[in-house]
Amino acid sequence: MKKYIHYLYVILGAACWGVIGLFTRTLGELGVGVFQRVTIRNFGALVVMTLVFAFTRRQVFRIKARHLPLFMGSGLLSVQGMTLCLFICQNECSLAVSGILLYLAPSFVVLMGAVLWKAPITRRKLAALVLAFAGCVLVSGIMSGSLTVSALGLAAGIASGLCYATYTVFAHYALEHYESLTMTYWTFVFAGLGSLLFWDTDVLTAVFTTPSGIVNALGLIVVATVLPYLLYTKGLEGVESGKASIMANVEPVVGALVGVFVFGEVLSIWVILGVVCMLAGVILLAKEN
Repeated sequence: MKKYIHYLYVILGAACWGVIGLFTRTLGELGVGVFQRVTIRNFGALVVMTLVFAFTRRQVFRIKARHLPLFMGSGLLSVQGMTLCLFICQNECSLAVSGILLYLAPSFVVLMGAVLWKAPITRRKLAALVLAFAGCVLVSGIMSGSLTVSALGLAAGIASGLCYATYTVFAHYALEHYESLTMTYWTFVFAGLGSLLFWDTDVLTAVFTTPSGIVNALGLIVVATVLPYLLYTKGLEGVESGKASIMANVEPVVGALVGVFVFGEVLSIWVILGVVCMLAGVILLAKEN
């Protein structure tokens, strides 16, 4: 039962990531650029976590200096790098292509796990990986139209998936020394401070002086950033990294459902098939010993 609780943490975390489009799309309509959205997300998450932990879990502030490179890597490479590369890819290519390239991450994690920790690539895990990636392709809508990819967009998209995968790797090592909350907090210390490079006072002031801006900024910070990272990292305490990364493919499923029910996008047969593929992959992993 404890194993399944950790699976649930991973899936709930991915589901929270999946609603990010609900907030970023609205912020974009309010005139907030992609770099300012990065600042709102990462620095805002750092502020929220600092305030919450100051009153509830002050022990997360204490780490050893020799472990700083782990958190610097997860913050600047995994979180900041992934976000920047993903946004660049979305500017150069369609959202379908950027989504597919981002979800190359499970493949990278499985390969990294095999090399770094000798984690076996079982038939069940391989089948789940294929189903998950097939689901990403179907949910993205690639089957319903033609797509074009620029060289820059392709490179940025692959890089986003690689950066995304490294969070699981850094977490694997950090969780040997710290609890999940400490891992998450110090990741955002570096991601949050790094995002200050994109600070724009005029834009950010405009966001936090309108009701819609405040609601969507807080949604981006709390619902689509703080909660999913806390849940996913907690799940990694009891789920092998390769499995967790593949299970996180429920994120585009949730994103597709948000598009259908919130923004009126069409629920095509391809999206339905994609959802089935991804859920089948998750079930396969959950049944593996």
